[in-house]
Amino acid sequence: MHKKGLILVFSTAVISGFSIFLNKYGVSVINPYIFTFLKNVAVALILSGFIFLIKDWKLFFNLTKKQWLQLLLIGLVGGSIPFLLFFKGLSLTSAAQGAFIHKTMFVYAAVLAVIFLKEKISKEFLIGALFLLLGSLISLKVLPISFGRGDLLIFGATIFWAFENLISKYALKELEGKIVAWGRMFFGSLFILVYLVFTSQIGLIVNLGAEQIIWTFITSALLFGYVFTWYSGLKYVPLSTATAILIFGSLITTFLSLISGSQINFKEIISAVLVLIGVIFVIGVKSLWQKIKTIQTQLPA
Repeated sequence: MHKKGLILVFSTAVISGFSIFLNKYGVSVINPYIFTFLKNVAVALILSGFIFLIKDWKLFFNLTKKQWLQLLLIGLVGGSIPFLLFFKGLSLTSAAQGAFIHKTMFVYAAVLAVIFLKEKISKEFLIGALFLLLGSLISLKVLPISFGRGDLLIFGATIFWAFENLISKYALKELEGKIVAWGRMFFGSLFILVYLVFTSQIGLIVNLGAEQIIWTFITSALLFGYVFTWYSGLKYVPLSTATAILIFGSLITTFLSLISGSQINFKEIISAVLVLIGVIFVIGVKSLWQKIKTIQTQLPA
């Protein structure tokens, strides 16, 4: 498996862990739709500046109509609709249950990868998937006994994100990761802007205070790191493996909660261990062991 791609995807998972930890504070002080819109706009601007700074702006002029359509679709399917569904669903169900549903995305992405990308699923991946699902399920304070409207909306958002990653994987065959990331954020911003205008929420932007603006800047920086590393890594790593590795971010969130003074119960510790085991199996136990031996041989005696 591509070493650079794995490092980038793991970086995405780490950034995701930090983002989840910080975003729970961000959405508590600002309208979630405005929050998402401003973050998308900020990251789109940062990516645009970065691309022009490294003089890759010619990449935009070389895009075909098909590639522009792919970027537009990624923005719609991944950068706008699922966010609207997710935040609405989160207001109707528990955060823990919503997070669990979202963590199952790798299952749907793996199915799509097998059908459309002809990826092969190994026995190790299946074992790892069971550990990941079990770990995510144990992290719930209360086992899900019902599936309400909020859960259905979050499930819909999760399916959209799975399809977005499939489309992105196709686009990455010909495009750079930074261009795909830009398409997701730029066009996603435009679609969310249309939603905010039609729902008369756009005016809320002018009422933002200093605390809300600060949180937007902090989380935008993390989102930039997330999309940049994710699409750059996804270019080289199988879709099924990459989406499964993302769950590693939950370990980072648990660790941050622990050092911040929050109480971590025994169930959360067990969940973290199971997720770690699951990620190891998904990568491949033999492959991981070979990489460790390679690193050891390169270390000075």
